[in-house]
Amino acid sequence: MLKLVLFATVGAWIGFANPLFHFPAAALAFPLGLAWIGLRATSGGRSFRFGWLAGTLAATGCFYWMVIPVQIYGGLPWFVALPCPVLLAAFIGLYFGLFSYGIHHAGKLIDGIPLCLLAGFAWSSMEMLMGSLFSGFPWMTLSSAFASWPFAVQGASLVGAFGLSGVFAALATAILLCSTYRSSLWLAVGLSVFIVGFGFYRTDTFDVGTRDYMVSMVQGNVDQGQKWIPSYQAKTIKKYGKLSIEAITAEHPKVIIWPETAMPFYLQDPTPLRKAIETLARETDTPIITGSPAYRVTDMKTNAYVLYNRAWLMDSTGRTTQYYDKEHLVPFGEYMPFEEWVPFEKLVQAAGNFQSGEDNRPLKLNGVALGMLICYEAIFPELAQQQVERGANVLVNISNDAWFGNTSAPGQHLDLATMRAVEQGRWLARCTNTGISAFIDPVGRRAAEADQFRAKTLSMKIAAIKANTVYHAISRRLEVFVYVMTVAAFGFIAYAARRNKGITE
Repeated sequence: MLKLVLFATVGAWIGFANPLFHFPAAALAFPLGLAWIGLRATSGGRSFRFGWLAGTLAATGCFYWMVIPVQIYGGLPWFVALPCPVLLAAFIGLYFGLFSYGIHHAGKLIDGIPLCLLAGFAWSSMEMLMGSLFSGFPWMTLSSAFASWPFAVQGASLVGAFGLSGVFAALATAILLCSTYRSSLWLAVGLSVFIVGFGFYRTDTFDVGTRDYMVSMVQGNVDQGQKWIPSYQAKTIKKYGKLSIEAITAEHPKVIIWPETAMPFYLQDPTPLRKAIETLARETDTPIITGSPAYRVTDMKTNAYVLYNRAWLMDSTGRTTQYYDKEHLVPFGEYMPFEEWVPFEKLVQAAGNFQSGEDNRPLKLNGVALGMLICYEAIFPELAQQQVERGANVLVNISNDAWFGNTSAPGQHLDLATMRAVEQGRWLARCTNTGISAFIDPVGRRAAEADQFRAKTLSMKIAAIKANTVYHAISRRLEVFVYVMTVAAFGFIAYAARRNKGITE
């Protein structure tokens, strides 16, 4: 069993993005190994324990980067920081342990294609639960491992990233069973042909729109350890201003985009720092989208206030009349759950806890509706879906991945953001502080990409697209269907477990 644990673990480590060696197809070894553990285990308890172990090791290898923000920017000692990714991985591993447990009991009652389909539905359900329970953290979405192969992820335009993950899990299970059941062999061949055939067809024929909207992004590469120091703020503005002027002079963009919290001060206040940005916008006649903390006074008598992680749109006259407040905040980073019980402060270097934004609308500029996603909001399909429902014809993801250094996290984050472009059939402009900044077309191709840890600009003409994907049209119904199938799958597994227990007794 330990060999199967290692097989599944290594598959995940290689399959998901990492700086050493990334081969997307290896990710299939992860669900295949978990299913194999379930079928080989001599009891339900053993299947769960070994599935949990494989899932925990796999997630630890994918989440190891958490140590850096916790220790360096959170100021916690190494002996506290090191267990953090392991603890999160141990929790995420419970989902994978349940998957192996379910396959163990279901495999005693069904086989072949029915078992493969059950595995696919169970995996999709599992990822949806990961994305919703306890604030949600759908970081290890199986389909995102294939994002660097655009042809392999076009199914997300039909069934979404979670649905496509289920297809890959069904394929992996079919590969596992194909030597025993001919029907599984045919299912594996059929799914492979569909994934590849539809993928190449869509990437070759999809109309990416009339690319007439020039956008420039600035990757500032500002030191995360210094950006919040007051004496460094003017230098930050000067750096972004210089890079922006270079891009504007060369490309004449309709808008300049700066990263999340690129301006480490309250842009809404009439300070000399704000006036410098107003002057830049007016003199270059170019609107600027930038991240900045913001506040709203809730009680004038006590000066009580709430904070927001905000994306501002400053127009070419220097006014900031439109903004987007981040809706899905990072636990322990932007707010503190169970604050009275946790013996450390949150990791974001700004005063106080942030509050979630509500009823955000796309930022409208020159006839284009820009649907904003701040930082890890790009890993949640429902937020991009919501922005497109509200009229967004371009998606914009601003982030600050400087927290993670030269680890797997920026690549994994980029892969997850790529899935939002494919799901919604929209161009996505992704601007980050240290990288990886990129323009992603509606079928998930990286049309332009900036090297990490370099201060530079990235400019490209993109298109505003109004047509919606099949996934966008059926998303709500698909979600209901998956929840119904989740209940049905859990019900069947519970029945199988009870029946198997009765047989053994």
